[in-house]
Amino acid sequence: MGAIKVDGKSDRFSILKKRLEAAIPEMELREYEPMARHTSFRIGGPVRMMALPRTKGQAQTLLRLAAEQGVAPFFLGNGTNLLVADRGYEGLAVKLAGQVNREEFYQIREVNRRLLGGGGVLLSQLANAAWGRNLTGLEFAQGIPGTVGGAVVMNAGAYGGEIAQVLCSVTVLEPDGTERTLSVEACGFDYRQSVFTGGRQLIIEAAFALAPGSGRDIKARMEDLSARRRAKQPLDLPSAGSTFKRPKGHFAAALIEQCGLKGAAVGEAQVSEKHAGFVVNRGAATAEDVRRLMDLVRETVLRETGVLLEPEVKLLGF
Repeated sequence: MGAIKVDGKSDRFSILKKRLEAAIPEMELREYEPMARHTSFRIGGPVRMMALPRTKGQAQTLLRLAAEQGVAPFFLGNGTNLLVADRGYEGLAVKLAGQVNREEFYQIREVNRRLLGGGGVLLSQLANAAWGRNLTGLEFAQGIPGTVGGAVVMNAGAYGGEIAQVLCSVTVLEPDGTERTLSVEACGFDYRQSVFTGGRQLIIEAAFALAPGSGRDIKARMEDLSARRRAKQPLDLPSAGSTFKRPKGHFAAALIEQCGLKGAAVGEAQVSEKHAGFVVNRGAATAEDVRRLMDLVRETVLRETGVLLEPEVKLLGF
């Protein structure tokens, strides 16, 4: 199937599969699942195994058995900030499954004046739910394509807003399946990172403190931000959003454009001609095309400006 083969790992995954099928027969398992189906780049080779738990109980058992087998899961959200190697990833990917508002990972509910969203809920759905309840504070998130879980991990933000500003608490599953709730103060938020960045805990729900607001004003703000995104961002081509983090005192896109790299390409990967902060897939880009283009941009910007750009896109399988 084109996946990497590493001594000893095939047996480990075969054993894990048998144990999972025996313990959680109702949970979907996929072997050699193409990751191009699960990333906004539409790029990526096969993952050795993908598990799609639909309930907290399934997820807890999955994590416990994986830990016992010595397999560290990679937690996959909406794949909007991820580049997977062409050869794939010889590991276990865990992706929360379910249907919106029918299963726990996809539920949106209001409890004690807090808006709660399951880890698999899209930020756009959560923002729309807040608007529907006349709650303000999540307008910035309406156009961010990730999930609640992924957004918490990277402290996602846009247009002056970020998750840390409106989050109250996060409920996670530890590597052994134990459930734990952390306050926002315990999340260690910084620019595009948190204590979850290392990927050891699975986020299953987050609670947000939002203020009462005017539904008309909230909708107007969301429409304004959507129009600004459409005008400035290359939403018509596959990408992973902003490719690089904002360096202190600078803007990545401005530095890239200053170095004459707008429109630069490696294979079918290109620095967007519309927004230099985005690397886009022009149709048939490989992960190696994207990685080489990212390296070219970083090396050129460092040489010409002295600023080292740090990738915002997560690399998997390289």
